Amino acid sequence: MRVTRLVKVVALAVSGVALSTTAAFASDTPPGQEKSGHFSFAVIGDVPYGSDQVAKFPGWIDQINAAQPEMTFHVGDIKNGSSRCDDDYYNLIKSDFDRFVGPLIYTPGDNEWTDCHRANNGGYNPLERLDFDRSVFFSKPGTTLGQNPITVDSQAAAGFPENVQLRRQGVDFATLHVVGSNNGLQPWTGIGQTAVTPEQTAEENARMTNVIAVVHNAFAGARQRHDRAVALLLQADMFDPTYTPAWTDISAFKPLVQAIVDESSSFQGQVYLFNGDSHIYESDQPLAAGSRWLTTYGVTGSANNLRRVTVDGSSNNVDWLKVTINRPGAAEVLSWERVPYLASGQ
Repeated sequence: MRVTRLVKVVALAVSGVALSTTAAFASDTPPGQEKSGHFSFAVIGDVPYGSDQVAKFPGWIDQINAAQPEMTFHVGDIKNGSSRCDDDYYNLIKSDFDRFVGPLIYTPGDNEWTDCHRANNGGYNPLERLDFDRSVFFSKPGTTLGQNPITVDSQAAAGFPENVQLRRQGVDFATLHVVGSNNGLQPWTGIGQTAVTPEQTAEENARMTNVIAVVHNAFAGARQRHDRAVALLLQADMFDPTYTPAWTDISAFKPLVQAIVDESSSFQGQVYLFNGDSHIYESDQPLAAGSRWLTTYGVTGSANNLRRVTVDGSSNNVDWLKVTINRPGAAEVLSWERVPYLASGQ
């Protein structure tokens, strides 16, 4: 979760009418794709935040279930950054996740492990909290959560069961364990650290190396099968438009940004990046030619075929994102709408 951010005022209609948008790309659809257009999935993140949302979360899950998405992705941060990281809370959220009728694919956020060093979080060792998070949510590597789980390709053998891949309707999905707080490299001051420790650096380096391996693998598979799109899902907002980051806020993301540019620019299909972290809905092209982010990260090349989508979260968590895989021949492989949560009793 970002600590230093500019405040952005956002007005959102919640009258029950979904807010929609689509990514505008040319489509290069190969023959032989499965019939699509009715396949949808949900994306949520940075939820539940605080006691009020914790109470509402089961009802929100029921509303998502009622829409019958084929699967749901939670892009991390199952709690806010100023609440305790106690065992009981993780188990509570796991029981909520078990409420999803369809498969639930979750990738951790910084609030549930790397930021747990904070005094108001309980002063935990973040690496211990990461181990506990994995023990709760990834006890069956290669299998999703939810009442009707599915099998997914997992990096469990490398120690990263949260990094998974799956393919649906000619779209290759990959969840990537990449978090805010500079991917976990901010000093853990709550437990007396004033600088990044060797253990901290080793954890981040190994995790990022394996994340980039997943990215390369997802694109390689998509090229081999002549698939229409690749969709990456992660927690960190590497391109938060609401503030100007210091290099110490984002430096750890540079290798991943370069890998995404390299793979996207040499891929004939469309690329989508879904993230949470900054809490305010955004749809943009942060790696297109001329983008300030190319200079900020000091990467080479550009990726005009990449569309990034940030889901609403925190106090803006008044909706969930419904994403549809469109039929072959459509200009956009994916389209999406923000579906407002209904008030209790509606």
